[in-house]
Amino acid sequence: MENTVFLNAAKLNFDDKLDFSLLAELSTFTKYNESNDQEILERVKNQTIIITKELPLGRDLISQFPPSVKLICEAGTGYNNIDIVAAREKNITVCNVPSYSTEAVAQLAITYILNFSASLIQRQVMIKQKNFDDFTKHVALPHFEVQNKTLGVIGGGGSIGREVIKIALVLGMNILVYNRTPKPWDNPNVHFVSLEELLKQSDFVTLHCPLTAETLHLIDKDRLNLMKPSAFLINTARGPIIKETDLIEALQTGKIAGAALDVQDPEPPESTNPLFAMENVIITPHIGWRRFESRQRLVKLMAVNIESFIEGKMMNVVN
Repeated sequence: MENTVFLNAAKLNFDDKLDFSLLAELSTFTKYNESNDQEILERVKNQTIIITKELPLGRDLISQFPPSVKLICEAGTGYNNIDIVAAREKNITVCNVPSYSTEAVAQLAITYILNFSASLIQRQVMIKQKNFDDFTKHVALPHFEVQNKTLGVIGGGGSIGREVIKIALVLGMNILVYNRTPKPWDNPNVHFVSLEELLKQSDFVTLHCPLTAETLHLIDKDRLNLMKPSAFLINTARGPIIKETDLIEALQTGKIAGAALDVQDPEPPESTNPLFAMENVIITPHIGWRRFESRQRLVKLMAVNIESFIEGKMMNVVN
């Protein structure tokens, strides 16, 4: 039986509610809540399969892995934390789990849109501040319908982007999609356009692309300047896709109306980060994937990946 080690299980099982029995049935399974670099090198000895959750595995570390290591299974969709080239050079396969939180992340992106349309966060802040003008005078904060508004989806060809589009169409929104490889939709309200056209025309822009060398700082000052002053930017993908200093400037100067960020650069942000104090920003601690159902589904899909690997049938290989 193969040996499997989960190096930072607490990142996934932070509430200690998940059932790992499927993984234990497939191999001799060991899990640690956290592991530093020194502990990693000790804990991967005699292991065939390594599981990580957003744990940095760079070239220097991977180069020291023993020959026994044959698979690194990233417990999630993004795998930018792993040097996949270094892994390939060591004949180590890297796989991910691309669809475990599709619905959860898509629902969060839509939640942000609906919150902005009704200024829900700002209204609750007013109440906390004992400001009841909303109840006794006219409604002063933005309050508008989302149907017929334009949603720009960057990375709309992936599973999460397509789920966002599906929900947005039900809400009556018009959809613009920028994707490296256009995938046709049988709907007259979905149009594939250039990135520049998407940014110029959208009332909401939502990011659903992976973090790669090509998407690092994809949204910078020049591209933020293309957006409408009334538009909102949403990021549930990876923080560094947006150049954060440029975003902060755009928000402070009114270049865009607001932003919703479930991911930041770095994570977690410094407590002094100006984003925390901005009234036109919704910021959450990377919660899109953390729903219980999503995390338990992730464990199940990891087991499918590992079982396939053991049987010699590779799944979701990224290197």
